[in-house]
Amino acid sequence: MLRSFLKSSRPMMLFAALTAFSVSCPAMQPLITDDTGTQGAGGHQFEASYNWDRTRWSGETERVDSVPLTYTYGLTDTIDIFAGIDYARIRVSGDRTSGFGSTALGLKWRFFENEASGTSLAIKPEVAFPVSSRREADGLGVGKVSGNLTLVFSQEVPFGSVHVNAGVGRDRFRHSEENATNKHLSLAPVWNIAEQWALALDVGVDWSRSGGDTVRSKFGEIGVVYSPTENIDLAVGYIRTEDNEHPKAKTDSITGGITWRF
Repeated sequence: MLRSFLKSSRPMMLFAALTAFSVSCPAMQPLITDDTGTQGAGGHQFEASYNWDRTRWSGETERVDSVPLTYTYGLTDTIDIFAGIDYARIRVSGDRTSGFGSTALGLKWRFFENEASGTSLAIKPEVAFPVSSRREADGLGVGKVSGNLTLVFSQEVPFGSVHVNAGVGRDRFRHSEENATNKHLSLAPVWNIAEQWALALDVGVDWSRSGGDTVRSKFGEIGVVYSPTENIDLAVGYIRTEDNEHPKAKTDSITGGITWRF
């Protein structure tokens, strides 16, 4: 099985370059770090993207092409609920697999907001549901119900905004020795460089502990968002990820997507 090959060759998360945790729904495209913004009562949002990942370590190369889809609904002015899933194709050392990953459901609640200072806080719990044993073995998703909890901080500043995320999560599999506890910390400043354009940086670190071993991965991203209309965003981003293993695994990722609010 492809997953068995990956675990024996390199203990790593397949989608660490594009998500804070393996089951997390995406933040504002193209960022990994989320913000406290919500859709407003009755608002809808649909996000679709294409992600291209290449991970290299010790002479091996893993190629992942994925298409994440996320739908968000504004339950109230300060609470969003969302559902997400992605389709992925994974190739490594002549083996390949493809299929849908775990379905993720969650909400984001902005529980504090000070309009005078531009400061806001939100909390974002998420749950991922199991895939089949075959898809789990192929590295496409979790085998048991898993989840994340993220604290989100946003601050308006003269050039735009700054966002900070801190989170914990748990990935659970049919074989309990593969279970992983995850932690995440990231920072993303966003510059409003023109009326329809925004430039963003995103930096952070993830820790994944499984079977007594902890892998630390750090990432950096640069992204651009173009908004041709008030309700449509087009985004592209480049992400570089490295872990602390010996030898290191290095991932180059390119993401492009569209966000539609209606």
